Amino acid sequence: MASGKSDHALERLVFFSDAVFAIAITLLVIEIHPPHLERGAGTSEHLAALARLIPNFVGFAISFVVIGFFWSGHHRAFTLAGRYHNGILLWNLALLGAIAFVPFVTAFSSVNYDMRVPAVFYWSWIVLTALLNLKVNSIATGPRMLGEGVTPEAAAAVPRRSLAVLLGAVTAFIVAFAAPLAAPAGMATVPLWIWLLRARRT
Repeated sequence: MASGKSDHALERLVFFSDAVFAIAITLLVIEIHPPHLERGAGTSEHLAALARLIPNFVGFAISFVVIGFFWSGHHRAFTLAGRYHNGILLWNLALLGAIAFVPFVTAFSSVNYDMRVPAVFYWSWIVLTALLNLKVNSIATGPRMLGEGVTPEAAAAVPRRSLAVLLGAVTAFIVAFAAPLAAPAGMATVPLWIWLLRARRT
């Protein structure tokens, strides 16, 4: 923690949060079921079976990166936090609940990868998760929890990056209505949003 002092309640919250992130990101691959072929199946049949799983592989990769964005921001925020505050608890639990549900929305959208409703459902859930992520990280780097010696610039950078992730998710959500397959490209705009928010601040 930023202050260098031990806060047992804060440590327990961080350890529990990391565990949920780790479990959720692991469950992504469990949703990819290996194909079962008859013994003696040929090379072409194996390749065809793997090809049918490409949407699942893509869905895994996208959600791995998305959860990675959220974990990275959470980690960065709580690195700067120096003390626990009760105001973080329910918001953090809500965020973890949203993260834990990502493997399901990933599986649903992967099976129906080219359909509008699954894509919109997936990205709407990511938008909700991003909103909760922004709230949690803003509290963790706010005056009630911020560690001693953390500069205002360092504290402000965390929610700014979280807002950029939210804007990237919103971009993907909007794209999902018109072009479900292109929606993940919205998250590629996160670095652009970070740059724009930083430029707007200076």
